[in-house]
Amino acid sequence: MSSSTTSVASSLAALTRHSLAGLRVLIGLTLVTGLLYPLAVTGVGQLAFPWQANGSLVTSDGGRTTSRADAVGSALVAQGFEGDQYFQPRPSAGEYDTLASGGSNLGPNNPDLVATIEERKAQVAQREGVSPVDVPADAVTASASGADPHISPEYAAIQVARVAHARGLSEADVEAVVAEHTAARDLGVLGEPRVNVLELNLALDGLSGQAAAPSGTAD
Repeated sequence: MSSSTTSVASSLAALTRHSLAGLRVLIGLTLVTGLLYPLAVTGVGQLAFPWQANGSLVTSDGGRTTSRADAVGSALVAQGFEGDQYFQPRPSAGEYDTLASGGSNLGPNNPDLVATIEERKAQVAQREGVSPVDVPADAVTASASGADPHISPEYAAIQVARVAHARGLSEADVEAVVAEHTAARDLGVLGEPRVNVLELNLALDGLSGQAAAPSGTAD
């Protein structure tokens, strides 16, 4: 056998060894990262955090559930509410459709966005009986996801009078429920105080004996 033939055979043998070694690594990593790790994470989530792992679903009485059949929404996803008896969430560029989650992607100086914000501000001011200058930013701007379940305490505050009147409750009673559902900054420093609209509305339904009537539920 010539030296060139021997060299080719040696190269092919080395290539085969390296290819088989790479294939074994690929199969091993695929099993670990594509099967074992997801199964482990899913198992831990279902055992230790079943409510969170199944979508943070909420029932009509404000309780937690892992059954989609019993849920009226998710504490993590905004949805629309119809009627003056309900607090309203932030606007949604995707109409609260989780399959169309996202913002408008318009810049802050975009004429269409500016016009939309001014229109929303006028509508909110008229609905809540306040001056347009008292309408907070989150009342007229959609979140990046288009499905932020929270509003600011300032936006909740200007809705209290309308909701209290529609439900036949005192403003003090409604303010107390808002306060109960206002979350502080995480660890005292991260984020801003916020109010979960779905949980707030469900609590008010329980207080006034009404059934929740969201215009859409989380998918």
